[in-house]
Amino acid sequence: MSERIQKTVRFTGRVQGVGFRYTVCRVAKRFDVTGYVKNLPDGRVELLAEADANTLEQFINAVHREMHGYITDVAVENGPVTGRFNSFGIAY
Repeated sequence: MSERIQKTVRFTGRVQGVGFRYTVCRVAKRFDVTGYVKNLPDGRVELLAEADANTLEQFINAVHREMHGYITDVAVENGPVTGRFNSFGIAY
């Protein structure tokens, strides 16, 4: 089993009010990822996920493919794995 890592991805564009969070959750079911997706007050959407590096890359790419028409920019940050998530869902 590969070591788990954490990434925080912030999507900019027309990403609120278009089913973005629900799409991310649907995509997440195809991957062994934990974490959350939430709307930010500034209009962006934040995705925080923990998984092995390959799975995380595939997951983030799948989200981008599904929602590319709404995304104008993507910012990715690496962070420490917390292990505090048991599943993936929407945070409010």
